[in-house]
Amino acid sequence: MPEWIPTGLLKPGKMDYMAQTINVLFLAAEAEPFVKVGGLGDVAGSLPRALRALSTDDLKLDVRLVLPRHSAIRAQGERPLGIFSIPRGDSEVQAEAFEGLHEGMPVYFISGDPITASGSVYSLDSRLDAEKYTFFSLAALELQRQINWTADIVHTNDWHTALAAYGVLTQRWEGGIHRTGNLITIHNLPFLGPDVSAVLQSYGLKLAQTDLPDWARVLPLPLGLWASDAIVAVSPTYAQEILKPEANGLYEFLNSRRETVSGILNGLDTVSFNPADDPALGVNFDTESLEKRSENKMLLQERLKMASEPEVPLFAMISRMDPQKGVDVALTALRNMRRSKRKWQAVILGTGDPKLEEAALKLQKDMPNQVHVETRYDAGLARQIYAGADIFLMPSRYEPCGLSQMIAMRYGCVPVVSAVGGLNDTVKHGETGFVFQEPKPKPLADALRAAMKIYEDRVAWRMLQQNGMEQDFSWAKSARKYLELYQSLIKNL
Repeated sequence: MPEWIPTGLLKPGKMDYMAQTINVLFLAAEAEPFVKVGGLGDVAGSLPRALRALSTDDLKLDVRLVLPRHSAIRAQGERPLGIFSIPRGDSEVQAEAFEGLHEGMPVYFISGDPITASGSVYSLDSRLDAEKYTFFSLAALELQRQINWTADIVHTNDWHTALAAYGVLTQRWEGGIHRTGNLITIHNLPFLGPDVSAVLQSYGLKLAQTDLPDWARVLPLPLGLWASDAIVAVSPTYAQEILKPEANGLYEFLNSRRETVSGILNGLDTVSFNPADDPALGVNFDTESLEKRSENKMLLQERLKMASEPEVPLFAMISRMDPQKGVDVALTALRNMRRSKRKWQAVILGTGDPKLEEAALKLQKDMPNQVHVETRYDAGLARQIYAGADIFLMPSRYEPCGLSQMIAMRYGCVPVVSAVGGLNDTVKHGETGFVFQEPKPKPLADALRAAMKIYEDRVAWRMLQQNGMEQDFSWAKSARKYLELYQSLIKNL
């Protein structure tokens, strides 16, 4: 076996100045800039670095990120660390680990047959994903022993890494992990993961007798929720929503654990998303030079071959084409506003459900002078839309946190959102945007009409824009709340 080289900070008591050290093992299925499929990639790429940035002379936060070594991983300068084995039945499965650095943070990549077999971050074959993420979760825990470094906190995210939380609790019972706390962040509760009962047993983990519903005892996310010392939803409102009967089949269990359930709002990479120096924009601007923003609207209309009408409000929707996002709600609302007394334009960017793509293109065909649709993903165009459009639509049926409304505000695009999840927590009605109660076409259309009326008052509109641009959505704010939770868990172990 190749020799492992420890890369961690010294444990408390071994440092000359006796600073407290909190070691955090952060597990995720994806993370920017290495691999990104959805919003989890944004969080896992930003939060660990924001936590490390909180280190002081008296408190060292040694946060380390662990990812599966997907075939799509983009990493530079990584070095092989070694090979170790994970017992599986009467045999073993070899895991190979690699280490890289991202802005000074150790990042570990774990490979092995279960990971390479699926060929993608998320497979359409649930059996492949069950094996892949069970293996990854257990290998990530074993990695600590191999590098002679022990986490004080194991931080898991969604169902893909939830079994690491289950593994921590199991090893705690067996005396294998001493005083290690664990927590799980829920990014999207409906995705519970595949049946892992057979896979778990093959790796030597027994299914515990839990107070979960029978159907949930074989699924990764419920097992991780049950095993975690703390459960964090990605916004305060979403933390309340998951406790309601209509939200999911786990509401009784979650209510039995409600003292350990909290909501911490996701942050935004305010360095990347900064209209003052974003290279994707034709003209940069900030709150003091907001008048320059109109040039981006003109450039956007020109690029999309839309009529150049600076005084007409331009709506925007940048979204995955999915019923959850309320795309159908937006399309119906816009169609119903076809003969509105006030003129408007709309641009829609996104891909996904073929039926929703078709409906969006049909709207464009029926309203060619008002609606422009791009059924694709284009990050550069998205930023130009944020910087050029006037009003941003997010009529989500549910939205655990959402980043688009934060980006929109940061770029002076006033959001109109449904009162769910993180949308309710980030948009202040009448101050930074408009919030409507039901994700249905008529309430959305009414909110859009109210926004258009205020749009005509340039002073009031500029105030809305400036208020939104001045909101603090930085990851530092969220990281401090996670740090407080880590400290509380360690204190109570």
